[in-house]
Amino acid sequence: MNSDPYTLIEFLDHILKIDADGEFIPKRDENGNVIINKITERPELVAEQEGTRLNARNMNHLDSWLYIAHQRLDSHDNDIMRMKVQMELDGRAPGNSGTFADAFDGEPNKLIRQTAIAVLTAPRAAGTTVLNVDTTDGFKPFTQVTIYDGTNSEDVLITDVTASTITVQPLVNDYVKGARIARSNARIAAGQMTAGDWGTYSVAMMEVV
Repeated sequence: MNSDPYTLIEFLDHILKIDADGEFIPKRDENGNVIINKITERPELVAEQEGTRLNARNMNHLDSWLYIAHQRLDSHDNDIMRMKVQMELDGRAPGNSGTFADAFDGEPNKLIRQTAIAVLTAPRAAGTTVLNVDTTDGFKPFTQVTIYDGTNSEDVLITDVTASTITVQPLVNDYVKGARIARSNARIAAGQMTAGDWGTYSVAMMEVV
């Protein structure tokens, strides 16, 4: 998160000069001709004070700092939520020496999220026990996983793990290449836990001449 101090733009009003008759003074070129703005097709006017321009540079400056302020407010909300959870749980059980909780802010307290996920590198039929996968990082024997594709899903128990395979209880359903094996397919966003997105897509190649 950005910790640099905010730089003030210090906006200025655009003030136009007026003559003795209270009329705006047009700009003139070296030959004394009134300068006409090519966009408005009206005379350009002499400024008493040049105002701050409403341009992308200034608006992006404001936009970026609004975003930083929003991040800080979200961070403060998360801190307050964590403190409230801690206060609620402390002392609930005799001899309680610590609390564990997940406020879904990305930093669970004394908890480890099970986020291991792998992809089937070959299709597997019902009854299969050995799954060829792209990675086995984070998977351990005697833990439960969910296997799912665009059609089927089921929970199975891992019985063995090697460098490239995960052995599970016999599958009930068929699964296509690209099916997922995950400790959890939940998605955490905006302080909530929801079902993870999953879908299949059909891709076709075409030649453009």
